Parts: sequence; C-alpha cells; structure tokens
Amino acid sequence: MRRGYRCPTVSGERLGLTESVSMALGGMIGGGIYAVLGVVAGITGPAIWLAFVAAGVVALSSGYAYNALNRIDDENQGGSVSFVQSFVGNATLAGMVGWTLLVGYIGSMAMYAFAFGEFAVAFGVVPDSIAGIGARPLLSVLAVAGFVGLNLLGAKTTGTAENVLVAAKVTILVAFGGLGLVYAFGFSPEMSLTLGFDRIAGFGPIMAAAISFVAFEGWQLLFYDQESIADPVETIRTAVYISIPVVVVIYVLVGVVTVNLAPEAITHHPHVALKDAAEQMMRPYGLAALGGIVLTLSALFSTGSAINATLFSTAHFAKGMLQNDLLPDAIGRGDADGIPERTVLVVGAITAAFAVVGTLGAITSFASLSFIVVFGAMSYLAFRERDREGVHPIPPLVGLLGAAGFLPLMLIHLYRSEPQTFTMVVVLAVTVVAVELLYFEHEEFEREIDAVEEVALGKGESLPPEPE
Repeated sequence: MRRGYRCPTVSGERLGLTESVSMALGGMIGGGIYAVLGVVAGITGPAIWLAFVAAGVVALSSGYAYNALNRIDDENQGGSVSFVQSFVGNATLAGMVGWTLLVGYIGSMAMYAFAFGEFAVAFGVVPDSIAGIGARPLLSVLAVAGFVGLNLLGAKTTGTAENVLVAAKVTILVAFGGLGLVYAFGFSPEMSLTLGFDRIAGFGPIMAAAISFVAFEGWQLLFYDQESIADPVETIRTAVYISIPVVVVIYVLVGVVTVNLAPEAITHHPHVALKDAAEQMMRPYGLAALGGIVLTLSALFSTGSAINATLFSTAHFAKGMLQNDLLPDAIGRGDADGIPERTVLVVGAITAAFAVVGTLGAITSFASLSFIVVFGAMSYLAFRERDREGVHPIPPLVGLLGAAGFLPLMLIHLYRSEPQTFTMVVVLAVTVVAVELLYFEHEEFEREIDAVEEVALGKGESLPPEPE
C-alpha cells in the first residue's frame, strides 16, 4: 500500500484555531453564497432556509466522519485520499477519489468565475459584448487568468490576512441580513416575512439542498496541510464544528432576506439577486445605489479571492497526488519547489473552459455532485469504523444517508426541470469516470487485450516461423 497522501506544507508557520476557522469560513463563504443562492431560491422559494439547514446537517455529519477518520489514522493524516488508502488499501479507488475532488474543485472555481463575471456585468459599466465576445464569459476567463498569474508569481494569503478578509466578508453578509430584517419589520410594515412552511412537504427543499452542497465545501481543505497547523487533530476538529454552523446561520439569514425582499430578482435575474435586495433595503435611507455597489464589490472581492484560494489549494493538492503517482506526469512535477507551474496552468485552463461553455446551473450541479459522492464515501468509511473507541455511528450514518438521498434527488430534478443540464452533467460524469479507469487500470486493460489477442491468434491461422 502506498504511503498516505499528504498535501505539501506551504508555510513554515503553524496556524492556530483562529486561522483554521478563518480558512474554513473563507473556503465556504468565499463565493458559494453569491453563486448558488439564486439557483437554490429559484427551486425552493421562501423555504430556502430549510435547504441550507439540510445541506449544513449533512456537511456537519461529514465533518464528523472526517474528524473521526483523522483521529484514527494518526500515521497517514491527509484527507480523503489518505483515508481511502489507509482504510481500504486500494490505490485505484484512492486515485479516483482524488480525481473526483479535483474535478469538484475545478467546478467550484468555474462557479466562482461565472459569478464574478455576472456581478461585474451587473455594474452596468461594461458593455454586453466586447469585440463580439460576450462580456460575462470574457470577464470570467480574465478573472481566472489573473489569479493563475498571481499564483505563478507565488502570491498567497497569510493566516493574519485571511482573518481580516474573512472578517470583512462575514461582516458584510451579516450586516446585509440584519439591515434586511430591519427593513422588513421597520420600513415595510405591510410586508410579512414568509418562511415557506407550505413548501416543506415537497421535495423542493431537499433538491435545493443537494444543489447548494457546493457552498459547504472548503472546510475539508484543512485536512490537506496538517503539518502547518498546531495540534492539527484537535484544532481541525474544533474549526470544523465552529465554521459549518456559523455558515449555516449566515446562509439562512441572507437567503431568507433576499427571497423576501427581491422575489422578482430571483425570477428574472437570480444570479445577482443579492444586489437587488441590497438596493431595496437601503432605499429608505436614500442609499439604494450605494447598497447595490457595496454588495457587488463584496461579491467581486469574495468570488475573486475564492478563485485565488481554491486554485492555490487545488494546485498543492494535485502536487501531493503527483508525488504519489496518482496523476500523470504531464500535469506537472511532484518534486517542484512550491506550486508546479504546469499544474496551475492546466487547472486554470480547464476552469476557464468550464466557465465559458457551461451554465451556472450545470457547473453548480456538477461540483455539488462531486462533493456529495466524496463526502458520502468518507461518511461510509467512518461508519465502517463505528466499533472503534470514540466513533459514534449516528453522525456518519446521517452523512451517508444524506449523500445517498441527495444524489438521486438532484439527478431527478435535473432530468425533469433542466434536461440539457442533466445531459451535460451525465456526460461529464461518465467521461471523468472513464478517464479515471483508463488511467488507473490501463495495465489490467492491456493484459486483457493481450489475452484476447493470444486467444484470437491461437484459433486463427498459425503465424509463419521466424527465419533462423
């Protein structure tokens, strides 16, 4: 069995609980809420809070599974790939999990880039097309290219800077939610804040929870660089249990306010509904335009920083896989100092392609599916270890059942409501699995082909003897 996968350490300083919580919060809030809120609200309406709570419960249960496996696997701590290697002992399966995560991270970055382009266009200062090219895809590609360049130059966010950035993003969103409630109850007495209890009985909230799942990824990145975290097992455990509930509260607050204040925006231009809601709540103060500008700038900043941070972490994750022969050498060099430049370029190019040719719904759905599968698999591994001391079976079981329920419901919803998105997601999934199998099992396939050729030659005409 190969040694456990471990993401290369990127900093000599050891991070504490505050920095770890900030990293987890930044990974989740970094752009997901701006990208998926409109999609989720379009499905479930005012019951959006239930979708975020359901997704948060499954994410928290998966976090418990990760923490449990991390504590047990004290020799090869390193996240999903390491856990599969240690508890299953199958290098092919470990590699496939790693590839699935890579595709999920690329989908997440494409989602952030898509949202970046949408909010940039929403400023109204950029024409709809530039030199015959749509402004949104062009701006998305430029955003990815810019952050690829920054990563190639070695730019990275320190723990202290991350604290400041996350504090700013959280403050803006909490202020947005708080001012929205003040507007609803103080300046619009005729308005009744609805929570959509009449929609709870349907499958809408659960389907929306599955689609929103991508907005809850990011905390697991802590497991890939444990050598740079002080007392990693305990610190990461606490950071996960703090960050996920905080994110659920913020998403619920922002979602409920947006759906109630800007219902028309959810229908007509859902991708930038937060901007319209901000303008609405600031109108009584005569600051409607300023509210929209601040929210849009926040979205650009958050989605941009999310692209940068995710690209940085993904490149190091890929470098660890290269070191363990889980990716082809053409992707980059595992022995490179820092981030392999070729890896950054390849990941950036694929991300840009996703952001250009995909729709936000397809990108969001595909990324969510990737994380649902991997988080469900880690919950299953933890449930298998339920007889170990300190491993309670209920949280991993909840994570497993949640993932198992999200997967078919999400596919059913896409098949019924968005057949083109469903087709694109299925084609992408089949392609990824086929490529994974061809890469990891090519030697087995070659043996099978050789065996078939030998049988065919044996049954056919005998070959002439070679000349002496």
